[in-house]
Amino acid sequence: MRGVPSYAPPAASASLAVQATPERLALGEKLVMSSCADCHRNPQTNTLSGQLIPDLTPDFGRIYSANITQDKTHGIGGWTDGQLAALLRTGLGPDGRYRLVMPSFVHMSDEDMESIIAFLRSDNPLLRATPVASHAQEPSFLLKALTNTVMKPTPMPTQPVLAPAPTDAVAYGRYLVVGRYKCYECHSKDFASNNALEPEKSTGYLGGGNPMLNREQKAVVTRNLTMDENTGLGDWTPAQFAQAIRFGMSPHGPLAYPMPKYSTLTDEEVNGLWAYLQTVPKIKNATPEDGAVTQ
Repeated sequence: MRGVPSYAPPAASASLAVQATPERLALGEKLVMSSCADCHRNPQTNTLSGQLIPDLTPDFGRIYSANITQDKTHGIGGWTDGQLAALLRTGLGPDGRYRLVMPSFVHMSDEDMESIIAFLRSDNPLLRATPVASHAQEPSFLLKALTNTVMKPTPMPTQPVLAPAPTDAVAYGRYLVVGRYKCYECHSKDFASNNALEPEKSTGYLGGGNPMLNREQKAVVTRNLTMDENTGLGDWTPAQFAQAIRFGMSPHGPLAYPMPKYSTLTDEEVNGLWAYLQTVPKIKNATPEDGAVTQ
């Protein structure tokens, strides 16, 4: 009945000052466009000034993304780099307010994190200061209950977070799934049963079956990414997987929104994802995109 809880503000590093190198700006743009823009891009302003999140299950109510433009009043223009890093790591802003359904990138490498911050400080038109107040959240009773029980802020890392080398394809692929792109969040059974600190303990890890909404507000069930031969990717080739994840075309036809097209993935990333998915325990769970009823 108390609603969504607030917490003590996270301990933000006062010394973090991200240097905006060309490499960081390029990587940051890639990560923001793949992980943030779909939710935060406002079609009226054409900036990342926030909107109603279009593909979230209605069981959670009406949830809005925040203004993350450089506006100092309504956006993040007045935040420090340390505060931005703390938000991305924990899901908590400087006011201690818990950001509903926002991914917390607790397993993301420090370099990836700083690349995102560098891009958010850039002169990209999507980030121009936009004086639009973030919409108040309208959480359902279910979401309020979840935020008082299983959905919690994640802790700040106590040690440096490093990404594995791409030459270790399996370890690198796991990092992409749980740290950089967080594929498991949508492709496990349910947002409510995901385990942010130990992603492999999420119910139905990478087995699909999580209902999301398309642009017509109709349910789209996420695909099974395990290597089950009948209901997952076990009968796919590496080339078919690359075509699907980069361009949205699977062996069974086009992939439905809200699945993004990760057209900027490098060959190392695609190969790493495929190598890691080979190691994930198989789950038998048919999805409608395979022409079957979800089980």
